[in-house]
Amino acid sequence: MSTPAIHSAAVSPAGANSPADSVKDALHESERRFSAIVSSIPGLVFQMHMTADAQVVFTYLSEGCEALLGIPAAALLKDAQTLFNAMEEHSASQFRHNLQKSARQHKRLDWEGKIWIADWQDMKWVNIRATVQDLGNGAVQWDGIMLNISQSKHEKHEIEQARRDLQALTAHIHQVKEQERVSIAREIHDDLGGNLTAMKLGLSTIIQQIEGGLPVNLEQATMLQAIINQTFDAVHRISGNLRPNILDLGLVDALEWQVSQFKKQLGVTAKFVTNCHDLECDADQSMALFRICQEALSNIAKYAQADQVSVELSLEEDVLLMRIVDNGIGIAPADKIKPNSFGLRGMQERAAALGGECHIDASATGPGTCIHVRAPLVTVAS
Repeated sequence: MSTPAIHSAAVSPAGANSPADSVKDALHESERRFSAIVSSIPGLVFQMHMTADAQVVFTYLSEGCEALLGIPAAALLKDAQTLFNAMEEHSASQFRHNLQKSARQHKRLDWEGKIWIADWQDMKWVNIRATVQDLGNGAVQWDGIMLNISQSKHEKHEIEQARRDLQALTAHIHQVKEQERVSIAREIHDDLGGNLTAMKLGLSTIIQQIEGGLPVNLEQATMLQAIINQTFDAVHRISGNLRPNILDLGLVDALEWQVSQFKKQLGVTAKFVTNCHDLECDADQSMALFRICQEALSNIAKYAQADQVSVELSLEEDVLLMRIVDNGIGIAPADKIKPNSFGLRGMQERAAALGGECHIDASATGPGTCIHVRAPLVTVAS
């Protein structure tokens, strides 16, 4: 009796996977790697389709959807119009235009624009980059990424604003320099030139008197002496405007003199306090701090309506600190950023040139304004 044939599936050796299991494991490993890569990307990975009738749908969104857009992924998968509704009007229009252009030309999608996050009451700048694929029958697919570029946009705006401010300040400095040149030229011509002409004429008359054997007119000689004294005063005034001679005595004495002059001219209570009477710092640093104080006191005189002013200069661990405080009406935040606030900006630029900083804030002890200047000490080169 013959043995009946037995029909059965081939049995794999113990411990080995079938081809189907190997494919399944490979697929799971691929999905795991994809998920790991996507989760490490600081943005939103997406897949988006556009049908032949220009209807847009999302077919995949990574977990970063709600964190980036403030919109749950389920809501966006259900209705892509939710994203367009969140976009600022011009941005939405530009996004649609770029989508249609990318679909028509089968070229990379590039767009950046503003999206309003209603739950956070915040406007974000978002960047979208995606590759396009033709699905046939007029349909296309994009695979790409959305990124939050708000910080870089704000930084770019700040850089552009700083550049504009610097250009305006530079133009103002050039204008001031020209005005100073005109003023100095006028003083030299009117004061020094006029006095020298009067002295020349007076001396010519005296020489003629001496040559003619006539007595010299004492009144005329006295007048010449007065003109010479006036000329010396004019020279001191002009040179003092260019560089105050008081700075030759050092920054501390110069600031003390400046506060004293301010007190005499305005009749207000003003004091100067320092903990570094024997301070020796670089001439450029002395000039910069002197000019900052000069500008601050000038602004107080013009706008603050203050009757008490304090200037403090202190040295703390090789750092110079200068505080100028008044009890006036204070300064509005908007006034500090006015396009023509060149005096305030000039103080900040002078401090920055010293490697320091200048802050203008409300006084901590009451009404008024406090100007803080901080700069590393630059000692006199030996």
